[in-house]
Amino acid sequence: MARTPPPFAPFEWKIAWRYLRARRAEGGVSVMTWISLIGIMLAVFALIATLAVRSGFRSEFVGTILGANAHVTVYSAGEFDAQGRVDRTIAEYEEMTSRIAQVPGVERAAPLVKGQVLITNRDRSSGVEVFGIRPDDLRDLPGVAQSEQTVGDLTQFQDGEDVIAIGSGVARSIGATVGDTVKLTSPNGVKTAFGTSPRVNAYRVVYVFSAGRYDIDRTRVYMPFAQAQGFFNREGVADEIEVMVERPEEMTPVLIPILEAAGGRSQIWTWQDASGGFLRALEVEDNVMFIILSILVLIAAMNIVSGLIMLVKNKGRDIGILRTIGLSEGSILRVFFICGAFTGIIGTFMGVILGCLFAIYIDPIFSFVNYVMGGGVWDPSIRGIYSLPAELHLSDVLKAIGLSLGLSFIVTYFPARRAARLNPVEALRYE
Repeated sequence: MARTPPPFAPFEWKIAWRYLRARRAEGGVSVMTWISLIGIMLAVFALIATLAVRSGFRSEFVGTILGANAHVTVYSAGEFDAQGRVDRTIAEYEEMTSRIAQVPGVERAAPLVKGQVLITNRDRSSGVEVFGIRPDDLRDLPGVAQSEQTVGDLTQFQDGEDVIAIGSGVARSIGATVGDTVKLTSPNGVKTAFGTSPRVNAYRVVYVFSAGRYDIDRTRVYMPFAQAQGFFNREGVADEIEVMVERPEEMTPVLIPILEAAGGRSQIWTWQDASGGFLRALEVEDNVMFIILSILVLIAAMNIVSGLIMLVKNKGRDIGILRTIGLSEGSILRVFFICGAFTGIIGTFMGVILGCLFAIYIDPIFSFVNYVMGGGVWDPSIRGIYSLPAELHLSDVLKAIGLSLGLSFIVTYFPARRAARLNPVEALRYE
């Protein structure tokens, strides 16, 4: 009794390879094979590139937020003063800051004084937000102190000195640089018998930073805490407590302890509360983009079906002969399945290489595109960050590979089964 050959025997691979490399004059469909291969390659490339840019954009966005902004902001619910106005300042800010800093999971806590002013350098002015912060606390802000694009010396930022640190966008808008003296004008200034007159003070710029976000660099100014208290009439008080935690993306367990350490009539506001809407919009956009690109991969995989149907039609005589000499339906199915699956595997492999290279070398690629388009392709005032980021993750690559190969194998099965069920008598009747 003859032994049945195992599935995917060597002769099945040889027949499939012969069909794949056959010229059109020999009844092959090499042109359709190349079209299918290139289509899958481009689809997988687009999927990996999009996933990498998506991951990079979210990582860059979150990183710039966490690098220069408080992870948790503690402020007072307010009390009514003698004039019936709500006073939200924090009088015992030193004690509150010390208690919050001792909470497990908190890296540091710092009191802040905040206010909006007009900054002027010669004949150029701009509206900015001033953060009064202690010098040591400012040096602990990674988005400011550890910025790659900085000018000046942060050690000159000291209490008792009329100095400020400004964002790079502020510096550009008013034409200021390190060493220049600028004027800050606050509408809530000196109280006189005739009302409140604006306060105008001169400060020397000692540091220019770039936090990586356009909106921060364009509007933010740092002032020593003691000077800010005097400038904004906050003597002996702070406006809020800035808290940095060890795990900002998983900080729910530390929120209640922080609130308890802050004491009664305190409230908290997290970075997720401030940017949650944008992050949720990013998540929705990510899901929609993945679905759209999955459809693109499916369309590319459908080209395999067209190629296999043409191959089955051209190889009808061969199928009849192979069935006559003893090949089973399963062997015929596997031969044509190998033809389609091999195209999907090679196309996926090439697409993965292109997608990974794009993610790795996105900076020179983007610079070239920007040069060809004459500049202005990426507007940081709209997108918030200064460049197109990409971050390659193994999970994204595996997701793209699994999707492409899965769809390629599924669509390949149906024309391969059609070839296996071809009646050899009908195939050879007119030969």
